[in-house]
Amino acid sequence: MSARAGTFLAVVPAYNEAGSVGAVVRAIRDRAREFDVLVVDDGSTDDTACRARDAGATVLRLPFNLGIGGAVQTGFVYALDRGYEFMAQVDGDGQHEPAELGQLINAMRADPRLDMVCGSRFLDGDSGYSAPIGRRTGIHWFAFALGKIVGQRVTDPTSGFRLYNRRAIALFARDYPHDYPEAEAVLMLHSHRLKMAEVPVKMYMRGSGQSSITKGRSIYYMIKVSLALLVGLLRRERFVEPGDPAPVSAPRGV
Repeated sequence: MSARAGTFLAVVPAYNEAGSVGAVVRAIRDRAREFDVLVVDDGSTDDTACRARDAGATVLRLPFNLGIGGAVQTGFVYALDRGYEFMAQVDGDGQHEPAELGQLINAMRADPRLDMVCGSRFLDGDSGYSAPIGRRTGIHWFAFALGKIVGQRVTDPTSGFRLYNRRAIALFARDYPHDYPEAEAVLMLHSHRLKMAEVPVKMYMRGSGQSSITKGRSIYYMIKVSLALLVGLLRRERFVEPGDPAPVSAPRGV
């Protein structure tokens, strides 16, 4: 695949990922060379920013920890302001295989209607990826609930390995869920009549650092995101179809 400079941006949100972020940046530059690399250092207290910069990434340092949603939204704003046509999200902990960004690009090129393509660990059955039972339960619950809401199969709603086109970049630069955002973003995309698809990918266990979703937080995570999905569903804007009355109309005589 070839592309002109400035078409593709890989955003790597990172919080205290000094042990892995350098290898992630080098892997993207080596295996997905069409991508510029931006690391959003989410208020790290270690050498994350230095390791990322030494590996060749552009680094934006947030003054304090915003959480994954705030860090990723910073990437969307950066991509929008600089005119990137596509933005990929790649975790800074080494779980994602940068060579498989090509599969996400190919899927979007094959169907121009797609606005977001997600890499799924579970689309082809058992990928060999293992996770604690609490997290697996949460993933399967969100997949079931989102599938019912959006009317299509969803297998990996918490995947952080995603590719977005310009429409999705513009949407999420304006508004993006900040606390455990991946599942909520699927609903948000659907609410704005944008389209998504999944492709099967490999994922690895975390290379270093510690996940923000610990065993003790798994139940809280499920409740929090379930409530967020419910609120998002209740608040979503009704689609206006051709021939429908305008949602806002001027009074007579104006």
